[in-house]
Amino acid sequence: MRYEETSLIDAPVEVVWRLTVEIDGWPEFLPTVQRVERLDAGEVRVGTRARVKQPGQLSAIWTVTRLEAGREFTWETRRTGLRLTGRHLLEPAGAGTRMTLVLEVDGAAARAATAVLGGMMRTTLRRESAGFARRATAPRD
Repeated sequence: MRYEETSLIDAPVEVVWRLTVEIDGWPEFLPTVQRVERLDAGEVRVGTRARVKQPGQLSAIWTVTRLEAGREFTWETRRTGLRLTGRHLLEPAGAGTRMTLVLEVDGAAARAATAVLGGMMRTTLRRESAGFARRATAPRD
């Protein structure tokens, strides 16, 4: 199952990209992320792992599987019978950015999980999209 949320953000791609890959900062502006603990040091790259705690969920270890600077950040996690893949896709849109957030749910338990949690997954993507937009357009000191 695939869920997708696209928004136009009134900030350049470079700003939105920086917020995307600075995953340690997500709890500061995303209401859908309580805690991010990097499990390795250095810049985010393919193979980077982080333990992520979201409201109402157990912590999960997410691993970056694809990274194209300024364009795509993809990572995934596995749970019993499930593989969740999260994508952040960025494109220039005039002076701003078109951000598409995608959540793909695969595996033996995908149908049952999406039947029960599909609404929450859609809401989470909307809230994350709004959080990125607010942060990217906030006045800078």
